[in-house]
Amino acid sequence: MNDPNSPQTTARTDRQAHADPARRRLLLGAAGSLALAGCAAIEPSVYRAEQPVLDLERYFDGTLDAWGVFQDRSGKVVRRFVVEMRCSWVGGVGTLDESFRYSDGTTGKRVWTLRRTGPAGWSGTADDVIGEATGTVAGNAFHWRYVLALPVDGRVWHVDMDDWMYLVDERVMLNRAVMSKFGVRLGEVTLSFARRS
Repeated sequence: MNDPNSPQTTARTDRQAHADPARRRLLLGAAGSLALAGCAAIEPSVYRAEQPVLDLERYFDGTLDAWGVFQDRSGKVVRRFVVEMRCSWVGGVGTLDESFRYSDGTTGKRVWTLRRTGPAGWSGTADDVIGEATGTVAGNAFHWRYVLALPVDGRVWHVDMDDWMYLVDERVMLNRAVMSKFGVRLGEVTLSFARRS
């Protein structure tokens, strides 16, 4: 057993004390950089040169199928689902009628109404969306944010959705949405869309 008052222990403790401030600065600097990197949001414009170009009116037209999972914040898949989406446009207004079938046998529905707000801007509404969703298309990507009224155990939580869609080819699109509350990540939804031929 080491004696904490021995000369060897005292010398080692002195060296650690001198090294600790440098280590602390290094660790704090690294932690600060990671925190800043985590806060830096990706702008849709970084995808503007990506092909094929996503045209929402063209892609969301007709019937689409989607397959998805919801993962909790630990990464565990807690729910699987399939979606049939019937899409149509009248006078520049899109209706995306989604029917959900979940792995636990339950079903759900969401009907989006989409409107163009500018050359690249879009807004959307749905019964379980608080206010308006707002988004931007650039290249093959669509990014939008909204607040979703999410029923959980008899209560309704308003959660923030950070939603990205990426067109892979003319038929397939991938979708990843991060769900958070008060800045705390709650989980993630991942979907694969496919247009019917």
